Amino acid sequence: MQDISKWIDGKKGFSFALLRSAAICLTILVLPGCMGTGLDLFGSSGVDRSLSTGTVPVAKTSDGLSDAVAVRNAVTSADISQSGTNAIPWANARSGSAGVISSIQEDRASGMLCRRFTTTRHSYEGIAKFDGSTCQLGNGEWYLTSFGPRG
Repeated sequence: MQDISKWIDGKKGFSFALLRSAAICLTILVLPGCMGTGLDLFGSSGVDRSLSTGTVPVAKTSDGLSDAVAVRNAVTSADISQSGTNAIPWANARSGSAGVISSIQEDRASGMLCRRFTTTRHSYEGIAKFDGSTCQLGNGEWYLTSFGPRG
């Protein structure tokens, strides 16, 4: 008569080896799907070109670049007699850009009230320094005469 305990012990090793092999095979088949490529053993799937990435466009308004308008509004509303050398922060919710106006100089050399300024612009495109100028029309409205990156 055969000892039943030895027969069960022999079957345990076989069951464990079978279970381990099944787990390894399942991992090999499922894990590549999690990585997005799959096994693709036969080269049947191509590269999905339906999605693309790129830069985020700067939001525009009918007046031009909305960042320029936001800076113009900050420059023209600043009380330069109080601000002195204090930095003036600005932000544009439409484009996500923000910056700090570091200097404003006011003059009336052209017969109009004008303000030259320097600011930074932190945007999706990076950080850059800009110079610009805005002048006040006879009706009290301000318009930008220049606004661009420092060269």
